[in-house]
Amino acid sequence: MFGAFDKLKSALSKTKDNIIGKVANIVSKRKIDDDLLEEIEETLIEADIGVQATMKIIDNLKRKAKEQKLTEGEDILNLLKDEITNMLTKQKTENSDNPVGKTVIWLIVGVNGVGKTTTIGKLATYFTSQGKKVAIAACDTFRAAAIDQITIWAEKSNVGIIKSQEGSDPAAVAFDAAKSANARNIDILLVDTAGRLHTKSNLMEELKKIKRVVLKAAPDALIYSKLIIDGSTGQNALNQVKVFTDAVGCDGLIITKLDGTAKGGVLIAISEELNVPVDFIGIGESVEDLQKFNPNEYAQALFQE
Repeated sequence: MFGAFDKLKSALSKTKDNIIGKVANIVSKRKIDDDLLEEIEETLIEADIGVQATMKIIDNLKRKAKEQKLTEGEDILNLLKDEITNMLTKQKTENSDNPVGKTVIWLIVGVNGVGKTTTIGKLATYFTSQGKKVAIAACDTFRAAAIDQITIWAEKSNVGIIKSQEGSDPAAVAFDAAKSANARNIDILLVDTAGRLHTKSNLMEELKKIKRVVLKAAPDALIYSKLIIDGSTGQNALNQVKVFTDAVGCDGLIITKLDGTAKGGVLIAISEELNVPVDFIGIGESVEDLQKFNPNEYAQALFQE
């Protein structure tokens, strides 16, 4: 039986090969010199770790190798493990799912096709298993069958759902849902929004409107904008975070579809460049495959045999 950590290791195998595997091949039977470090730098950038994080890693590798008088290429791997672990574990963690006596509203946003509706269903199941009273607001009112899809998830998760007819104003649904959640002492309201390209200003304005009406409907609630990112997106994830942050803020990330992609290195770039916590990661299709992000375990999964 696979445990949670074993599943994580398996899901990150392609990312591990893309980063650690390639670096291991580069350093094998070589001495530490500028050419070696330059090859490692190119590999890390190509593995979606990002220029800023990569330059910091390379500078630290160079400095520590000199301080410790290391000469063999293989010695770089242990230093690299420390650097990546340090970057991931400096990640702040968000405790927005456990306030005292307050309704929490998660405004779930993201571009098309990242798996928002499915992730909301998994989140509902997760929070219900934590003993929380959960409801879902079906504010994706334009995509065909979106309301039916989220309703099925609500039934599976045994949580309430606030919805309207297809084509309804999503902000009106959000307003009603926020008012209802406050009145019924719901612990967590998950607001499903339509997927939108972060480059479309009119759709981003609609998101701003949804957030405004939620604030108005439930002024005492704790309202968080949670951005879902497709793990196979790579460096474009950083642009998405910046644009959505400008529109409605970004209090946390949920990175989906990390299984089967070699681009999981983007979490290192996110940790280094953005002051946004990763709340959950998706590493498979089943409900249990939405895991709370543990940066130490993520780093271990990349390096452990």
